[in-house]
Amino acid sequence: MSVDNEIVEPIRTYVPESKIMKENLEELDNWFESRYAAAKAKEEDSHVPSMSIIATKGTLDWAYPPFILASTGAALGWDVSIFFTFYGLELLKEEPDLKVSPLGNPAMPMKMPVGPQWFQDINWNMPNILPSNIPGFESFATTMMKKTTQKKGVASIQELRELCIETDVKLIACNMTVELFGYSRDDFIPDVADWVGAAYYLPLTQQSDVCLFI
Repeated sequence: MSVDNEIVEPIRTYVPESKIMKENLEELDNWFESRYAAAKAKEEDSHVPSMSIIATKGTLDWAYPPFILASTGAALGWDVSIFFTFYGLELLKEEPDLKVSPLGNPAMPMKMPVGPQWFQDINWNMPNILPSNIPGFESFATTMMKKTTQKKGVASIQELRELCIETDVKLIACNMTVELFGYSRDDFIPDVADWVGAAYYLPLTQQSDVCLFI
């Protein structure tokens, strides 16, 4: 593109060339920064948050956190996956037989879901000698917890799991653990999205915005 010297020469006469270049660079920097900020904002607006949960526990009390967090994240529009490994595979069985035990669980005060309110408010901290020596104590504790969650309006594990499935949470099973424990894929619900190992799942967690180990 040709430049009209009649216009440029008077500018060069009154404004040093170095100043013209500096002003042009500043203008270019401002333009770039504004375009970059706009592009970054657009990218953030279109970004879908993701969460990866690694579930390793197979007891009734530890079954709630992964399903509650996953279903909540999915309800918020997040891309959520749960990787079930070792005892966490129990949560994927057709009819999970999950139990809870106060034995070795000092953070678990036993509150009774029945009786007058003053009786229900008591924290029944059980010494280990009781659950370890009384037959059927674990089953009793499990029944009490199920009654408590039902009374408080908390969904069952099966209901929470179904909610996760309905909201497109990816349920992923650790194939190595399946083989280690001698399970068959027929032992689990048909909604398992994939059967993979740690080498596949770890890169997925690396790209997630939130990663939880439960």
